[in-house]
Amino acid sequence: MAATEPLLSIGEVAARAGLRTSHIRYYERIGVLPLPDRVGGQRRYHEEILHRLAVADVAQRAGFTLDEIRELTRPQPEGHGAGDRMRELAERKRPDIEALIQRAQAVKRWLDIASLCDCETVDVCVLFTDPTLAPPPGEVRLDVRQTTARR
Repeated sequence: MAATEPLLSIGEVAARAGLRTSHIRYYERIGVLPLPDRVGGQRRYHEEILHRLAVADVAQRAGFTLDEIRELTRPQPEGHGAGDRMRELAERKRPDIEALIQRAQAVKRWLDIASLCDCETVDVCVLFTDPTLAPPPGEVRLDVRQTTARR
């Protein structure tokens, strides 16, 4: 890193990363990001913070929690590189993802059957009365915020 490298304000980092400044401060508070330098009491960041934010974004999209991302990105003792941590986290996360895939496949099968439904009411629909057709219990995380109730 060059000594003359310009330091970025939190606003500049947020704009370049497509985040709110509160998001960056939160990441600092929980240890996902290192604490920044201060100049005149204001946060100042080196360009490499953008890469760290990209790492956090990719890891979240891969299903890692913020605790796991903090674990992945924190400094490690000599001889323990990022590859070791990545492999351990990936192996720990794999069973959860396999279960999620199985659950998603079961829900997809149910939705495929539901797309053929011509029942008059849900009260008589076999999709809701036959327990062998019901998707397995568990959470389905869908974004329903775009759904609007009809009045």
